[in-house]
Amino acid sequence: MFRTLRWRIVFPYVVLILLSMLGLGIYLSNFVRQAYIGDLESKLADEARMIGDVIQPDITLGASNPNLDNQAKHWAAVLDARVTIIAPDGTIWGESHEDRTLMSNHSDRPEAIQALANGVGSSMRFSQTLGVDMMYTAVTVKQGSATVALVRVALPLSHVVADVASLQRVLIAATLLAALLALLLAVLIAGRISDPIRQLTQSVLQLVPRKLAELPIPPEKDEISQLGQVFNTMAVRLNTQINDLKAERATFEAVLQKMTDGVLIVDAQGLVQLVNPAAEKMFTIKSDFTVGKPLIEVVRHHQPADMWQRCQTTGEPQRVDFEVGHRLYLQGIAISLSPVIPGSTLLLFQDLSRQRQIESMRRDFISNVSHELRTPLAALKALTETLQSGALEDPPAARRFLQQMETEVDSLSLMVNELLELSRIESGRVPLNLASTHPIDILNPAYERLRLQAERAGLSFNLECSADLPPVLADAARIQQVLVNLLHNAIKFTSAGGQVSVSATQQGQAIRFAVVDTGIGIDTDDLPRIFERFYKVDRSRATSGTGLGLAIARHLVEAHNGRIWVESEVGKGSTFYFTLPLA
Repeated sequence: MFRTLRWRIVFPYVVLILLSMLGLGIYLSNFVRQAYIGDLESKLADEARMIGDVIQPDITLGASNPNLDNQAKHWAAVLDARVTIIAPDGTIWGESHEDRTLMSNHSDRPEAIQALANGVGSSMRFSQTLGVDMMYTAVTVKQGSATVALVRVALPLSHVVADVASLQRVLIAATLLAALLALLLAVLIAGRISDPIRQLTQSVLQLVPRKLAELPIPPEKDEISQLGQVFNTMAVRLNTQINDLKAERATFEAVLQKMTDGVLIVDAQGLVQLVNPAAEKMFTIKSDFTVGKPLIEVVRHHQPADMWQRCQTTGEPQRVDFEVGHRLYLQGIAISLSPVIPGSTLLLFQDLSRQRQIESMRRDFISNVSHELRTPLAALKALTETLQSGALEDPPAARRFLQQMETEVDSLSLMVNELLELSRIESGRVPLNLASTHPIDILNPAYERLRLQAERAGLSFNLECSADLPPVLADAARIQQVLVNLLHNAIKFTSAGGQVSVSATQQGQAIRFAVVDTGIGIDTDDLPRIFERFYKVDRSRATSGTGLGLAIARHLVEAHNGRIWVESEVGKGSTFYFTLPLA
């Protein structure tokens, strides 16, 4: 019988009602009993006070064993209760139901002890005299502030027991009636619950694949178990599909997260549905405020929006190149995702900044090489034509022209050698003889080499380096080449009366070298490109030099795992820094 859902609902429901009523009955019985006892205790205390007020004139302070039996019996008859009058030392002065001369001292009775302490006391215990449970309540009788006697009133608890028993009978009857009503109600509710479940089981079976639906369902199982088995059968299939979808989604998300190209998916209304981190970085957007927003509001550039619109209209892939921010060049591609995702469009953005920079550097390199070669080649051609035109017949002029030709050839040779040197450094084919070297041993040779040149230029030339600095791991000759290049430029671009200094200080786990001058300075726009090959600021176009020295210095410092940079202000001079790691 209990295999069906109906009886599995009915039985616990009825048991719950019975247990609830039982608990309620026990609680109410105890509550009523405590209430009766409390009322009885209060009543007995009031009666004892009344008796005390009446008998007080009959008691003399310090009296010895007065006979108050008559008063006790009188009040016992009036109140239908047992009355006892007790001396402060526990001696019985009056008793309504027993011979007081045969009664023991009552100083150890709980109610007497409490009354002497608090003015009133009460206790319940079994009476050996009457053979029933009794409630004893005692109060003090005072003359002034002195206690002259105790009045105790006692009643049997049979009335309380009778009232509690009556209440229990009522509760038992109510419990049986509630259980019957609960049984009828539970049968009705269980029927209403089990019938839809059976119908749901049949409906779910129609959704299960045919092979799984034909699996037998044990008839001894209840409706829930049968439905559960059907759902478990479906869960096996759904779990497999969900796992496959999770794997595909994880792969898709991993690809989107790691892609260096920006990806956006836009629906038919032009609202952004997905953005990957690369796109967030390109357009400086936050994903929390992106999804569901219009495309133009997210990217804040009209070219991607126009590209998406054309793709939506034609259904063909679209492409556009545009610039975002400062020197960030993007190539956008729009591809329709229909019919896989109807109306949606995939926008792919590729960062072409590096390619543009490389292309620009290639053009600048070719332009600079051509510019640097044109001048000496033009000079050589002019000198050659001059010699061919008759200057050979004039030995002094021919000798002067040959010297100029040698100067131009030396300039070409220097440029070619520096180009080859730079190419070898960039390709890593220049071996570095790294060794533990004290900074002063690097600074001093470069300083001594250029000191005479600085003095001829009328400059104050200083060297600052503490002997306590730790050694660096460096190729001393290569780093001296860097210092010579930086010092040479500082001397060349500083007017007479200026100052040039070179120094070394410790900075964390590295030594920082600095070349400081008070020369013409470098414009802010030129600072980012100062270490490029052949790059010359406008103020130095007329000066000699190939424009390769700083590029070589940068690559040499970086080959030592160091860093080189410049700080400058026009008209106030420049400071070139580079660092080398400690040995």
